[in-house]
Amino acid sequence: MAAYIPNPSPVQSNLKGILWMLFYAVAISVMHTSIRFVSEGMHPFEIAFFRCVFALITVAPFFIRQGWAPLRTKRFPMLLTRGVINIYCMLAFFYAVSIVPLAEITALSFSAPIFAVVLAVFIFKEKVGLRRWSAIFVGFLGTVVILRPGFQEFSLGQFLVLSSAFAWAICIIIVKELGKTETSVTIATYMSLVMAPLSLIAAVGVWVWPTPEQWFWLAFIGIIGGAGQMAMTESLRSAPTHVVSPIDFTRLIFIATLGFIFFDQVPDGFVWAGGTLIIGATVFITYREHQLGKALKTPIEAVP
Repeated sequence: MAAYIPNPSPVQSNLKGILWMLFYAVAISVMHTSIRFVSEGMHPFEIAFFRCVFALITVAPFFIRQGWAPLRTKRFPMLLTRGVINIYCMLAFFYAVSIVPLAEITALSFSAPIFAVVLAVFIFKEKVGLRRWSAIFVGFLGTVVILRPGFQEFSLGQFLVLSSAFAWAICIIIVKELGKTETSVTIATYMSLVMAPLSLIAAVGVWVWPTPEQWFWLAFIGIIGGAGQMAMTESLRSAPTHVVSPIDFTRLIFIATLGFIFFDQVPDGFVWAGGTLIIGATVFITYREHQLGKALKTPIEAVP
């Protein structure tokens, strides 16, 4: 007679989801710090290529257990579209990481879910009430606080971060639709398979052969990034989105600490104030969508 194994309580599931999301926040913060370090001797486009290649290591165990099942899909065109859009996200974001303070990049990247809500209004004709529109306004106000138009020049790096966040918002919409029929392993696998050759095209013109030390860091970036993505998936599988998504915003604290330790970067008050507004708006929107039964089952982060 098989032993009875009770299902975990909601509290246990929520705690598990929170811990997975915390691991994700740490992993992605470490990955961004590593990218900044490696970009001092290698172009970000080449780093992006190796990020895609080495990330495949994290899904290899699923192929060992399931064979070719993760590649079976009837939605290849949508998976391809997601990969094409996502490669712009990655290339733009990685380049921005090499030229913009890490905390500022992270704070601006949190605007992606806000863009996603606005896009959903036009794509899915979703109705957005006064409270969510107010939160959207607060989120964009936070972006303005960080950018301070009229008081400082709008830099290339800031443009790349915001355009990457907008493109990632489109990916969130696509993944939301893919999640109805495809597993997270299938989605993650096709993302890397589509993005690897596209990123190679971008990397060819700036290619330099990595040194032994750079090989280590490139493998580390790919593996820690892939592990972080899988942790985020497990987090969303274990607990509701509105429970775990606020934990993602600890990335701003982690990345600010790492940026200060390794690159002597000190975020100014505008970054913290704007980041707080963006985070607060995103948390409210996520909670409000949960109340309305529309919580996204997709990553909250804007990190490719």
